[in-house]
Amino acid sequence: MSKILRVNMTDQKVKSEDVPEKYRLIGGRGLTSAITCDEVPPTCHPLGPNNKITFAPGIVTGSGAPTAGRLSVGCKSPLTGGIKEANSGGIASDKLARLGIKAIIVEGQPKDKGKFWVLKVNKDGAELMPAEAGWLGNGLYEAYPKMLKKFGEKVGIISIGVAGEMLMSMAGICVNDPENRPSRYAGRGGVGAVMGSKGLKAIIVDETGGSSVSLADSEAFNTGRKKLTDALRQHDITKPGGTLNTYGTAALVNVINEAGAFPTRNFSSGRFEGASKISGETINETCKKRGGVGATGHRGCTGCIIQCSNVYPKEDGTELVSCQEYESVWSLGANCGIDSLDVTGELVRLCNDYGLDTIEAGATIGVAMEAGLAKFGDGKKAIELMHEIGKGTPLGHILGGGAALTADTFGIVRCPTVKRQSMPAYEPRAIKGIGVTYATSTMGADHTSGYTIAPEILGVSGKMDPASKGVEKAEASRNFQYATAFIDSSGHCLFIAFAILDIPSGLEGMVEECNGVLGTNWTVDDVGRIGGDIVKMERAFNEAAGFTNVDDRIPEFMKYEMLPPHNVVYDVPDEVLDKVHNP
Repeated sequence: MSKILRVNMTDQKVKSEDVPEKYRLIGGRGLTSAITCDEVPPTCHPLGPNNKITFAPGIVTGSGAPTAGRLSVGCKSPLTGGIKEANSGGIASDKLARLGIKAIIVEGQPKDKGKFWVLKVNKDGAELMPAEAGWLGNGLYEAYPKMLKKFGEKVGIISIGVAGEMLMSMAGICVNDPENRPSRYAGRGGVGAVMGSKGLKAIIVDETGGSSVSLADSEAFNTGRKKLTDALRQHDITKPGGTLNTYGTAALVNVINEAGAFPTRNFSSGRFEGASKISGETINETCKKRGGVGATGHRGCTGCIIQCSNVYPKEDGTELVSCQEYESVWSLGANCGIDSLDVTGELVRLCNDYGLDTIEAGATIGVAMEAGLAKFGDGKKAIELMHEIGKGTPLGHILGGGAALTADTFGIVRCPTVKRQSMPAYEPRAIKGIGVTYATSTMGADHTSGYTIAPEILGVSGKMDPASKGVEKAEASRNFQYATAFIDSSGHCLFIAFAILDIPSGLEGMVEECNGVLGTNWTVDDVGRIGGDIVKMERAFNEAAGFTNVDDRIPEFMKYEMLPPHNVVYDVPDEVLDKVHNP
């Protein structure tokens, strides 16, 4: 029987509640957003007592479904001021689901400001205990081993780093991977700052004595699981030995750079001359050359059969970091003019250690370089700026507040944000559809909200001209946003989208898995309807928080600054942007 844990940080009480009927058929993002909409005043201060933060496994997480170990984290964002769902891989979500926990809702704030607590969850219930001194104020590479020694090597850890303790708006929430590294992040939107504002350092999940998620229809589930698994193993991008397994997400570096859409030196160009040096191909070659622990095709999440992660080695073969993702090597590499994987690896490691979103961190350092705090390409100075954040110096707090705050502070016009959240690694002037998603997503600039890169660049689910700017881009973005909301709610990794978009039986399989767990009779036609309901609910929250169509816009500089090498501007009409949510 599933339950909801409600954690009141004001009086340090935890209670178990039955799952309301209205939440029975939702999970993951659908559930975190529903709870935020139902229980959080849209105009509240994100770091105040009236905000709440919710952790929820997906619908099929813990069931044995393939690549379905995602954890959704939801709240009002201190970065955007709107609703936020960030999700993470790692091992904790599967463990929560196997304990029958539908969601954990954390509310209130400790009366004793500055004191931190840890929530321990197991088959017997949950309890709060004071965080030990060695877990606070230190990097997560030091804190995690101490927590594992206390609670056991097999627990899941959901934790903030020092950035979250200091309430920085680029703070993420970290989950340990299968080898217990602090490396998988619900990174975006400052969710770590909200967790820190609650005085909650970590959630420890011990699934000992737990069991697989119960199935309402095992036949439907098993049929669906086989269909989806087969699709993932057949598609060129997701199959064993395929693109993601071999080169990881950084396989996109050369592809997007060739398209002239690889944001470089704080979005001043779409092509980086050093792109090949930070590509997935080079990561693969370096791992083989240096040997030791170096590996691609690494599994970063429970039940993953795609295995897009990597373990990047130092020159002597010992571990530098896991993982060098596309977004991370872009933001901390090309966006800062840095073409060394050893430098980007160290910067990613510091983000993991301090508890930071790599996208926001790299975009912020790019803005800081634009402001003259360092020269583009200066990896040593970039590392120093990252340490400023970790130490919590005055400059570190400015940088820790994100790219928009940094741009405001230093008077920088070229600030690549929407709703004050940094853009990811696709230049909207060169790929118009992803700009539509950036502008109109409920989450701020976010490629995962509606990944139109699939048809615009990769030819997945058909082909679409990246330079076109008509209403077809509004329709494509809307459809992707709705489908993504459903996938995020299922608990599956978004990367299953490559297979299910091209192989219809894969999409059928995902829906049948959900039917098998819930006892529903959904069809593939319900995916858009359910996802659309989630997005509309999130949009209503943002509107109540004060957002209007004016907030659904690309930064002004992109409308008049021509982007090399193709010398294009962002010229999608506002009328097209407005048609995404008002067709």
